[in-house]
Amino acid sequence: MRSADFFSTHPVFTHAEYLAAHGEGRARSPRTADSLLSLHVDAGRLLRVRRGLYAVVPSGVAPEEFRADPFLVATKLATDAAVAYHAALQFHGKAYSVWHRFSVLTAAHVRPFTFQGNELVAVAPPKAVRDLPDFGGGVVTESYAGGEVRVTTLERTLVDVLDDPALGGGWEEVWRSLEMVEYFDLDAVVQIALARSALTVARVGWFLEQHREMLFVEDRHLQPLREHAPRQPRYLDAKRESGTLVKPWNLVVPERTLRRTWAEVA
Repeated sequence: MRSADFFSTHPVFTHAEYLAAHGEGRARSPRTADSLLSLHVDAGRLLRVRRGLYAVVPSGVAPEEFRADPFLVATKLATDAAVAYHAALQFHGKAYSVWHRFSVLTAAHVRPFTFQGNELVAVAPPKAVRDLPDFGGGVVTESYAGGEVRVTTLERTLVDVLDDPALGGGWEEVWRSLEMVEYFDLDAVVQIALARSALTVARVGWFLEQHREMLFVEDRHLQPLREHAPRQPRYLDAKRESGTLVKPWNLVVPERTLRRTWAEVA
């Protein structure tokens, strides 16, 4: 494949992807491919994001003015990488606040780095789903900005940010963001949640119960979650703040979160 043809369909790509395409039907060495990449970088056609990762500079744009799309970059950090947590909410247009920190779900060891003002951080899959296909499901590939982005679905993202609220921006950001979503496939939410810890199941169940009318939550969605909620009271999060015990989820919820007092000053 000609480099120009490859660049037209791969706005962000890895060295391995270029090498595979470059070698199709031709007996060219990896050294030749490396030389071509260096030439394109020197000519301003490519921007080196980090070692082994490149972004295509659009025609007519100066390399120093070009900004690589962070979602495309995040997807290429590892072969199993997926945009997740708050970054997934942002990709789907449902984040309450705009962040420049992008969480990337991957089992690979990827060092965090900052590029063009955006911080990209690898997050290991939750232990309960680490060995499952797509880390428990809910990972899709979306066409985006001339390329493709692997990203968690809104259903998977709901479970993820309730499983680890810090990666969603804290309870207020998580709550406000999820309330921007008009529709969830609730059967998918339940299926994904049941693979997690009892605490996460309770958090998901409590959230759905709080939004029964808005999200058309039925008892058939809540019942399997109730059956897998903790048997003993658990604090809502690691801060172990005192609060009200919410049944049947056995969650001790701080008053400001229970009453959503942040809404009073919005």
